[in-house]
Amino acid sequence: MAEKTPRPAAPPSGVNFKQVGEALQPVFDPEIRVSIVDLGLVYGAEIKGSEQDGASVVVRMSLTSPACPYGPMLLAMVHGAVAKIPGVRDVDVDLSFEPPWDPRVMASEEAKDQMGIY
Repeated sequence: MAEKTPRPAAPPSGVNFKQVGEALQPVFDPEIRVSIVDLGLVYGAEIKGSEQDGASVVVRMSLTSPACPYGPMLLAMVHGAVAKIPGVRDVDVDLSFEPPWDPRVMASEEAKDQMGIY
């Protein structure tokens, strides 16, 4: 009988990375009109907490440029989307420009097609 590969343990809060990704998928960059997940603007998330106290989620992300006029709105949208996940008690959005966003490397193939990057 083959050995089963152990699955990564879920964070103690019950909130997981898949839920965070699904919550952020409908958040679109208003200028480009593509999901920030598909654009590769979401660099990661850290989830801490317990089932009793709820999860504290830190989303690390970037913007298409440091001068993005929609930056504050996008950060608020990310905060709001993650805050709606059941079990989340606290959300922080960590804005980073390291590494700088590069759509040729970070965007999904579908997003590249939508933006005309070949």
